[in-house]
Amino acid sequence: MEEVDVEPTTTPIPGFDSNQKHLGFVWGPGDILVYETIYKASGGSAGGCPFVHEVRKDEDIYSPILRKLFNESHHIFVGLQRIREDLPSKNKKPQFVSISKNYRSVIRACMEELQQVAVYHNDSLGNTLLSLELIWNLCEVLFIDAAPAGSLVLHLLDWVRLHKADVDEKAREVLASESPAEHQAYWDVVISYVLQGRMDEARQVLVKQAALQPAARVMFKLLDNLLMKMPIFNPGETQTLTEFDVKWRHWREEVDHCLQDQSFASNRHLEDICKILVGDEDVLLEYKELLSTWYHFLVTRLLFSHPTVKPTELHYYAQSSMHMFLDTRSVPEPLDSILLAAFEFDIHQVIKDCSIALNNWWFVGHLTDLLDHCKLLQSHNLHFGSNLREFLLLEYASGLFTHHSLWQLAVDYFDHCPEFGRVYLELQIERVPLDTERKALKVIRICEQRQMTEQVRSICKIMAKKALRNNRLGSALSWSIRAKDAAFATLISERFLQDYCAKGTFSDLDLIDNLGPAMLLSDRLTFLGKYREFHRLYGEKRFSDAAKLLLSLMTAKIAPHSFWMTLLTDALPLLEQKEVIFSADQTHELMFCLEELTSGKSQLFTLASLARVKQLFTLH
Repeated sequence: MEEVDVEPTTTPIPGFDSNQKHLGFVWGPGDILVYETIYKASGGSAGGCPFVHEVRKDEDIYSPILRKLFNESHHIFVGLQRIREDLPSKNKKPQFVSISKNYRSVIRACMEELQQVAVYHNDSLGNTLLSLELIWNLCEVLFIDAAPAGSLVLHLLDWVRLHKADVDEKAREVLASESPAEHQAYWDVVISYVLQGRMDEARQVLVKQAALQPAARVMFKLLDNLLMKMPIFNPGETQTLTEFDVKWRHWREEVDHCLQDQSFASNRHLEDICKILVGDEDVLLEYKELLSTWYHFLVTRLLFSHPTVKPTELHYYAQSSMHMFLDTRSVPEPLDSILLAAFEFDIHQVIKDCSIALNNWWFVGHLTDLLDHCKLLQSHNLHFGSNLREFLLLEYASGLFTHHSLWQLAVDYFDHCPEFGRVYLELQIERVPLDTERKALKVIRICEQRQMTEQVRSICKIMAKKALRNNRLGSALSWSIRAKDAAFATLISERFLQDYCAKGTFSDLDLIDNLGPAMLLSDRLTFLGKYREFHRLYGEKRFSDAAKLLLSLMTAKIAPHSFWMTLLTDALPLLEQKEVIFSADQTHELMFCLEELTSGKSQLFTLASLARVKQLFTLH
């Protein structure tokens, strides 16, 4: 996946003429902002497009239907990571197959929901989901379940039947008609059942025709007998593959003998069915329309010609079937190339082609992760240090982080990328829009669980500044304490003190009263907490304790000089009490603070207020 061997798709920008103006762009985590620059091409006109266009690289994450896919598959992914590494491979294989089926069931559930909400006119999404399930199912058969010879064709038949289910709908229509045997689609249904190896259903429908033609009853009975006797390998029985092969060859000789005798020469349809049973490729190709795809042709061809095919032989039959079925002038679709790579057991080519063909990383990320757990990707590392599994999961998770709610799922994907997951998470988590405090707390909890202290501090600072801009001082102080940001805590403490000076009361008393050890974050915050404690002591009429605390605030030099006058003013009611509150030493210290204030700072206060304080201190 190191090189790009296809031309990238061109995205037209509405209203932009590349011949007239230059295009500028800015990369984002999940999109590109594109705009027209002021520079114009030589001879270009001055007019242009005034808009900035947002070009998204992963539009699928905004689909409500696919959001279900992302959410459900996240749970499966997390469960897969919990499978113990030390378990023997043979014990883990059933678990891996079960997990693969769970992934496919989620894809099918999304397809059904797409039909139920009547938006199946969105052929692009519907076809994409069909292709995803088709590819995943084949990878499950070939790589994860690793079906051996004998069982392999049975699994491939189930694969084809699951993805070619229109025959059942057509059969219901035929059988519900007044005369099923005369319905125009009657023989299409019979032959479609035979092509899928569904002999019991084919026999049931053939009975309708036999009843209409008593003269041909012997011929119908002969074909019914051939269909009934067709050997099907059963891996649960004691029969060996060699014994089955001998039995199948005897049956085929019997069918071939009927053709040699021209037992069905009088009925073209019955003769065609007999030729299909011996794997006549020319006849099979006559029913291209019923087969509809080269891989259905491949499986039918294997069923009637090579039922014991080995996995290592598949690539030959797959290549020849595709060449025989497709028009030699037509170019294979991306889906054809992907399926052919799977039949060739080229896992890395499957992943590479899917990465190019699909417009999001969900499929390749989850499939590669499962294949990696199956120990099928051990030899493939990328030249820039990461392995293939991690690279694809990182790309997928990075895309999820651009969505307003899916970003939470991405965290678990980063957690399970040991090489670069932590680095990606640290970079992406800071880009999550912090619209509400609830969302911010959610992000912080994720960071704290992973000891991402720098990210926690960064988020708390952002929330503190946002709260301060909205004049929510309590919230701002709480966030700055959580961020351990002394400078910002000092700034907010100043704002609290300014508000007190302006209003005479404190806001957010609960927060200030319960600062606890957090008040030691900065001197100003310590002062705020202690000053509030002074007011509480004064309110409780504990004047002696209040006086001692007030004096310590001034002598410890943690009070801002601009606030000293307020502190001295707060001392006045204590000086005016009938009982003596301040001792002689305490009064001396107060006088010293007053002298220091008047010696160089009197310009900050009115002369009248200073005189009033001096008078009271002198009287005391």
